[in-house]
Amino acid sequence: MTATSQSTELVYFDVNPVDLQTIENVLASASAEYLHAQVPEFLLDAPRIAAGLPDDLTRFVRTFRLNETAAAVVVRGFQVDDSRIGPTPPHWSKQADPASTRREEFFLTLVASLLGDPFGWSTLQRGNLVQNVVPIYGEERQQSGHGSADQLEWHTEDGFHPYRCDYLGLMGMRNHGEVPTTYASVAKLELPEEVMQVLSEPRFLIRPDDEHVRNARADLMHPRSTIVQAADAPVPTAVLFGGVDRPYLRIDPYFMSAVPGDSLAEDALELATQKLEAGLQDIVVRAGEILFIDNFRAVHGRRSFRAAYDGTDRWLKKIVVSRDLRKSREIRVGADSRVLL
Repeated sequence: MTATSQSTELVYFDVNPVDLQTIENVLASASAEYLHAQVPEFLLDAPRIAAGLPDDLTRFVRTFRLNETAAAVVVRGFQVDDSRIGPTPPHWSKQADPASTRREEFFLTLVASLLGDPFGWSTLQRGNLVQNVVPIYGEERQQSGHGSADQLEWHTEDGFHPYRCDYLGLMGMRNHGEVPTTYASVAKLELPEEVMQVLSEPRFLIRPDDEHVRNARADLMHPRSTIVQAADAPVPTAVLFGGVDRPYLRIDPYFMSAVPGDSLAEDALELATQKLEAGLQDIVVRAGEILFIDNFRAVHGRRSFRAAYDGTDRWLKKIVVSRDLRKSREIRVGADSRVLL
């Protein structure tokens, strides 16, 4: 296995044929023992099972987590059989044969478990931990993973929420058109000190995206969820936080504004948006590749494309990971639940 770097912020890791066989053996064993990647028993055992993955791969992913040597990584070399996985689903909930991608979901979840604990949102795909990212007919212009005709504007994943993920994972099932994911690192945010200071103060409001809000309001069991509260009365927050020398980032310009009347904050947000936009680059997540983005150190989005709705469209699997699931205990029904309300 080898690691290559386009920059200090995006690193590629190539799986060689020998270690690929080790991975296949681990996945075959998991498939024989567990029904699928989201059963509690597999999630409990995932760190132990992941220890059987090739040492270079586990060391690479753990280094990404602990040393913050990159803002994003791509693991490539894993193979996906385009015919075996079946057609791209017309809707996230309508995969013709969910078992057809069980192997891929096991691999994605095992690699994710090296970073922390996968979790889900009750307001997104019914709390599924591994989600389908596919274009949906009639939602072409939505600011979500289901859109296509409009580009998905770059953002911090679930930037409105204090319990947002530490890492976002995207695994390619199919991407014949090589539709790019967009990405920019916080390292691109080189601004005057006084502007950085404003960005480091709680002078900005971030609201949830439409899908979160729609599903949260429809959930009669939790009418005052934190998502509804964030939509109705967002709490002022900072864009930058963490270490002064290498700050973390929390930003979603499409659903974000400065606190009303704060012209300095408004100008600072505009400058930050321009800088990140200028530093945006494309990453094509091809079949079998896994992209992990550090959600505290980078933003991501997607270029627009024309969906055919013929079973051949772009299809990714998505997973989000927390380094400390305990911090969200107040909005989970139990300590063993992985779904945030």
